[in-house]
Amino acid sequence: MKKVYVSWNDVQRQVQELIRQMWIDGWTPDYVVGITRGGLVPANLISQYLGCRMETLNVSLRDNTDNCESNLWMAEDAFGYKTYQGEVPVPEGTVMTDPALRKKILIVDDINDSGATLSWIHKDWPSGCMPNDPAWQSIWGDNVRVAVLYDNAASTSTLSANYASENINKYEDPQWIVFPWEEWWRRWNPQEEHQ
Repeated sequence: MKKVYVSWNDVQRQVQELIRQMWIDGWTPDYVVGITRGGLVPANLISQYLGCRMETLNVSLRDNTDNCESNLWMAEDAFGYKTYQGEVPVPEGTVMTDPALRKKILIVDDINDSGATLSWIHKDWPSGCMPNDPAWQSIWGDNVRVAVLYDNAASTSTLSANYASENINKYEDPQWIVFPWEEWWRRWNPQEEHQ
């Protein structure tokens, strides 16, 4: 499989493209969620440019399938959970929602490769937050959107990327994308060579 090396300049250009696409849509998130590890750098750049906060979500299926982080409070933000009714706290065990309270959340990753990461989030978030409510169909895409530097058309993800800087098809053109944060240490280790 061939390797495609991405430079820091490429990443900056790609992030600018994601921001341009959101600007064209007229959509701005309340906060950005960077998927660890690959989504952290682009999420940070986007959040700084937009002046909004950044959160992280650990979904490392390639590295460790048993250690995914389920931050269901993000799902509650997307769904519009109410914690107060006026000035009175909502009674424990009672679920109240208000569509006007729904946050706009941008999930950012470096690549939608196999689709496993986005599919995991798509299944996890509703699991602890009104799992059978049909409102989830509109929340995905309206309130929760996904931005990736590379979107693989051969992905089997149940959650699609709304914004992608580069579209690839690994079925037609098998390639391994190598990001600069995966290769930076080679400059200080002369024993290692690009393969």
